[in-house]
Amino acid sequence: MNDFEANNRAHIAQMGQDPTLAAQTQSWFESSLTHEYSYHFTWMGLPVIQYPQDLVAMQELIWEIKPDLIIETGVARGGSLIFYASMLELIGGEGRVVGVDIDIRPHNRAAIEAHPMMKRIELIQGSSVDPNIVETVRGRAKGCKRVLVALDSNHTHAHVLAELEAYAPLVTRDSYLVVFDTCIERTPDALIVDRPWRRGDNPWTALQAYLKTTDRFRIASEIVDKLQITVAPDGYLKCVK
Repeated sequence: MNDFEANNRAHIAQMGQDPTLAAQTQSWFESSLTHEYSYHFTWMGLPVIQYPQDLVAMQELIWEIKPDLIIETGVARGGSLIFYASMLELIGGEGRVVGVDIDIRPHNRAAIEAHPMMKRIELIQGSSVDPNIVETVRGRAKGCKRVLVALDSNHTHAHVLAELEAYAPLVTRDSYLVVFDTCIERTPDALIVDRPWRRGDNPWTALQAYLKTTDRFRIASEIVDKLQITVAPDGYLKCVK
């Protein structure tokens, strides 16, 4: 097993340094956006709106960490909440998921609340950067030994930076902070339609600004090197302090 894992690590590192593979991956990724690729998948019946590769990465992290609490900003149609809750259900224990969204639409709320995994989920409606909402979520994290945070709501620089300042401190040592859609910085503006974010104003730029203020996190580049196809380049961060 040690030889198997060492061989994998070597190939992953090589993949991360392969410019031909990187160019091919980026070309495929941009083509996939024109077909709204991330909208085509469900988890246990609900749209998950993620690339399958990122779901596999999150599964690995959840198994490794076995978090007491997963905090996600950005609920959308609820599939990712169901995914996180189902992983915690498989692990066992009392792990819970808190989902925050400024607009949990009635039909999405009804579908989530009717799902068997709702028993591990709490929905909080309001802006993820509203001080009252932040304080509520902080209250849910009190007493938790292992907290994982995933940011996936409004993707503008200002909003994500405010989320980082609010929620990154809740991440516990050896757990992870995941900032989704850092890929926007690598995406041609022509492929970003009717959205307020773009190159120069997105989760990646917010993350770069935040990392200048703290030494608690390191970019877990080995995860992206392994995935290649991901919406979160530089977006997987391990809490080291």
